[in-house]
Amino acid sequence: MRAIVIEDKQLLWTEVPDPEPGHGEVVIDVTAAAVNRADLLQRQGHYPPPPGAPVYPGLECSGVVSAVGPGVDGHHVGERVCALLAGGGYAERVVVPAGQLLPVPTGLSLVEAAALPEVACTVWSNTVSHDRLRAGETLLVHGGGSGIGTFAVQLGKALGATVLVTARSAKHERLRALGADLTIDYQTHDFVRSVHETTGGRGVDVVLDIIGATYLARNIEALAPGGRISVIGFQGGTRAELDLGALMAKRGTISSTSLRARPVPEKARIVAGVRDQVWPLVAAGVVKPVIHTTFPLAEAAAAQELMASSDHLGKILLLR
Repeated sequence: MRAIVIEDKQLLWTEVPDPEPGHGEVVIDVTAAAVNRADLLQRQGHYPPPPGAPVYPGLECSGVVSAVGPGVDGHHVGERVCALLAGGGYAERVVVPAGQLLPVPTGLSLVEAAALPEVACTVWSNTVSHDRLRAGETLLVHGGGSGIGTFAVQLGKALGATVLVTARSAKHERLRALGADLTIDYQTHDFVRSVHETTGGRGVDVVLDIIGATYLARNIEALAPGGRISVIGFQGGTRAELDLGALMAKRGTISSTSLRARPVPEKARIVAGVRDQVWPLVAAGVVKPVIHTTFPLAEAAAAQELMASSDHLGKILLLR
């Protein structure tokens, strides 16, 4: 088969060995894969795949099951699926634990389904499973124009939350169409001030943050009493000073999570939660994949350049 291989920070489309399924695994013939910022970090040598994972980039894909390993029940050759991956999506085939497979949601094409697994699992595991976002609460999403952001806006609204987002002004109209109650241009406005003006000084209950260090103090300032912050990225750096007094005054909590390196059984539990609680919303059209554009898989470098520019809204897909 062919796959995208990283050599000296360059992406090369080349021949590699075919994957073989181990116990509890299946092989997927890839139809489409999505580009994520983690792929850019891996290319730069900052985010290696966990032990045993495919070395090629790609954290989610869709396709057709072409081989089933021993110990796999409930899946068969020819099944149309999408999957959460620890790596390997930028390839013609990928091996994946069966517990990380999801059915293609009713009403979606196989290509559209590739835009969902990683964002759905990330957003659900943080805002719903961990932070317990409830109807009537307020959610602040940083990076609203990203794949994570566009999904979080829709899921937050589906759960009955008020959703505030930070994003470039050019993306605001689309984000409001997805359900955002307030869009904040982080380049020209102080999001903390906007949050407090909108909430009457109360603040937000949950923050989903892809920025990290540079937003830490302001995220705490934006919190409502009992608020929760989930840090899922560090585009603004990894080191910051934490004012414990300010956090304690809000009775707030901060968690920092990644999805890729979690144990396989833990990922399977997250995937099961997404299938049970999120997939019905997708099938009903309440939550939809937002796809900015597609590239041929061999042109992954161009797709990553677009992602690095942050000029996209939603997901960037690679088509085999």
